[in-house]
Amino acid sequence: MEEVINRWETDGTIDSEMAAKLRGSYSHRPFDWKRMARYSFWIAILCAIISVGAAVADEALLKMIERFFATSYIGLCLIFAGIAVVIYFIAFLRRKRLPEKIFSNESIIFAGVLCTAVSIGYFGKAVDNGSGHFSVLFLIATFIYALLGLWFPSTLVWIFALVSLGSWFGTETGYRSGWGPYYHGMNYPLRFVFFGAALVILAFIMKNIKGIRGFFRSTYVVGLLYMFIALWILSIFGNYGDIDKWYGVRQRELFTWSILFGVVTLSLIFYGLWADDYTARIFGITFLFINLYTRYFEYFWNGMHKAVFFIILAISFWLIGQQAERVWTLEFLKRDQQPEPGKK
Repeated sequence: MEEVINRWETDGTIDSEMAAKLRGSYSHRPFDWKRMARYSFWIAILCAIISVGAAVADEALLKMIERFFATSYIGLCLIFAGIAVVIYFIAFLRRKRLPEKIFSNESIIFAGVLCTAVSIGYFGKAVDNGSGHFSVLFLIATFIYALLGLWFPSTLVWIFALVSLGSWFGTETGYRSGWGPYYHGMNYPLRFVFFGAALVILAFIMKNIKGIRGFFRSTYVVGLLYMFIALWILSIFGNYGDIDKWYGVRQRELFTWSILFGVVTLSLIFYGLWADDYTARIFGITFLFINLYTRYFEYFWNGMHKAVFFIILAISFWLIGQQAERVWTLEFLKRDQQPEPGKK
């Protein structure tokens, strides 16, 4: 556009005053290639996960792979471990040589993460004695991913360490309870409320430790996810581990858990406003809406006309969209009003 205006001014088609007006009448909105790259690699990682999941679910394919390698479980474990080490080494060198290639570097590391998971899985098969204590494998994965996350450092690998830690916590408490519905009187959602809260506390401790401060945000977000998803499930099912017992419970008997869910979300919103913590605010607001809509379906779905519900839904999202648009507009105007370099 600038070149066209310059040519018009040079040719005498427009005068200098009109050229200046035209230059001030438009603004650049560059394409966000960074976000495009991030989303593309996320989709690639998701597709890789689905691919591995589909392969694991296909027994015929697994048998074919095992025949291809023609070796024992421990041999397969060592083969995939070796592949993982090579991938991590390549990723480490590439991050040093091309540090600006953030997303492609992370996707290479993720390939190593998958090979590590497969290696640990075959290790579990090799040492399986029929005890059913497979939670130890998740604990091993937690330590490996945590060490790798600190070594690179890599937020992606650290998140896998936290996911593995959650998997270990769930399976270990299940094993210790004899795979019953309760562990020390708590069902799975209630256990994960405390687990998520512990991760949030750990995140704030990490914030003050120099070597691991960079993993504060990811630990904080994962901890909040564990805690709030567990609270949401708890608000629906309560502290019941038997579906037959839950069917016999009156809805108002579960209302206490809904109130607890609401109190925690409101507390997080107020904390986010007080501490200017965007993460706390967005989690609190999001799960407050989830709580309200869940309670609507529980108590009012049969009694209220569906048109009324969807108009309420439309109005609420319209208000959210308006607020988001207002914030975006203010930011855009603020950016446009900033003086160009060299100008006052």
